[in-house]
Order: sequence, then structure tokens, then C-alpha cells
Amino acid sequence: MAKQSMIQREIKRDKLIQRYRYKRENIKNLINSAENFDEIIQMQKKLQKIPRNSMNCRKRNRCWMTGRSRGFFRNFGLSRHVLREMAHECLLPGIKKSSW
Repeated sequence: MAKQSMIQREIKRDKLIQRYRYKRENIKNLINSAENFDEIIQMQKKLQKIPRNSMNCRKRNRCWMTGRSRGFFRNFGLSRHVLREMAHECLLPGIKKSSW
């Protein structure tokens, strides 16, 4: 189980990402469409004032049961440990142990 502080930090990042998404996109579009260098610098300064944790690349996928960040399967939203246990208990439809 992940520390509660790490899980709460990730939740806070998700909220920041949602809050600043459109503002960040608008500023980036203005930077791309700017014609002179001074406008670009002004827009980049505005972009730097937005919190760093509002960037989507800072988000870390976590297992919704344990909060584990490593060994994460996107299709299920689970870590490899929980996925394996749930598959053995037949709790995931369509998943079965492979054999060849």
C-alpha cells in the first residue's frame, strides 16, 4: 500500500491539471501563433507562472486499490500484483491464465 501522502499528492495534481488545462492550452496556442519575439517571451513568462504540477506529464498512474505506481496496467487501472490476484479469483471477465 502506498503512503497516504503520496496518494493525496497525486489527487492534488489531478485537480491542478483539470483547473489549468484550458489556460495552459490557450497560452501555448498564443505562443505558436505569435509573430514577434517579444510576444513569445511575454507568453512564456505567463506560462511559467502557472504551477508546475498542473502539467499533464507530472501525473503518475496509480493502482486504484493499493495506490502502487509501478507495474501499472492501464487497461484495468490496477498494479500487476492486484491484477494477478483478481485474475486467479476470476474477478476480471475475459482474463484467463495462458498456456501453450
